[in-house]
Amino acid sequence: MKKFKKISDIKVGAVGYGASFMIARQHLNEMKRAGMTLTCVTDIDKSRLVAAKKDFPEVEVYDSVASMLKHSDVDLVCIATPHNTHAKLAIQCMNGGLNVVTEKPFAITTKECDNMIAARDANGVMLSTYHNRHWDGWILSAVDLILKEKMIGDVIKVEAHMSGYGPQRDWWRSSFSISGGIMYDWGAHLLEYSLQLLNGKMTEVSGFNHRGFWAKKGPYGVKDGIEDEAFGVVRFDSGQWLSILSSSIDSKPREGWLTVTGTLGQYIVQPDTWKAYTHHDGDYVFRQGPVRPGEGYRFYENIAAHLTKGAKLVITPEYARRPIHILDLVKRSAAEGHAIPTIYG
Repeated sequence: MKKFKKISDIKVGAVGYGASFMIARQHLNEMKRAGMTLTCVTDIDKSRLVAAKKDFPEVEVYDSVASMLKHSDVDLVCIATPHNTHAKLAIQCMNGGLNVVTEKPFAITTKECDNMIAARDANGVMLSTYHNRHWDGWILSAVDLILKEKMIGDVIKVEAHMSGYGPQRDWWRSSFSISGGIMYDWGAHLLEYSLQLLNGKMTEVSGFNHRGFWAKKGPYGVKDGIEDEAFGVVRFDSGQWLSILSSSIDSKPREGWLTVTGTLGQYIVQPDTWKAYTHHDGDYVFRQGPVRPGEGYRFYENIAAHLTKGAKLVITPEYARRPIHILDLVKRSAAEGHAIPTIYG
């Protein structure tokens, strides 16, 4: 993999400035903050290229990846397009010799992840995915209090949940084929959080879902609308387990985003304020406190350090494949009606 003498030598760009243009803008601003040099934006919608030029007058604009690869000297691109295009575009860019960061979710299927990793190896480039939420304040606090300070003893299980009650929105994430399903919006975040709190290797995944209630009223209809609810359980060889729920038919959602149960209590992961219900010396104690400030900027700082100094990459594609493997197997298990062994732990 090519190493750069200094961070400003790394020329960067975005592929996709359309429906996700605000996401692409965030990538470019964080790349710039890390010291990299903004170079280009590519989008098939020329009106979005006008918007990109307005936001970043210094960039070149291209209406296809092929044109960008032919004419630009960009070194690193972020893929900020709908989920079902991540793998194809990332592989095309890596085959063109570029380093690549995809938006999360990394891809939709395990096979797509494998193909992307193979393209990285074949081309000797860097590949990562934008798990900037790895450094969210609420998970940083949870890691400190749960794993380092052992506030709730030994972790037994993590229950991840993002739910509510309401119809599907009129956007591409409501399409099963484009988005991957209801879990692929917040699920990649929730699983990335959860996997930081568990040890051992994954051994099997069970999945359940319900489709059709909201989809028949939604923009994509019953055939391509996302699930009303999806639920998965992951078993680990450590004896721990992880459950994940994404629902639009949950009339009484649980508190927070993660409920972590340990031998000495329970911890609620949520924005702004953490909560814990613990047992110590015969007393039942409720505690709460503010979460640490987020440090999402560290994602591109790590990318820059990796490309210039050879620093260890924090979000490797192998790391990013684990949440996708779970999401993939939850769908397969729900369709087949039985638990499925994991390929990757």
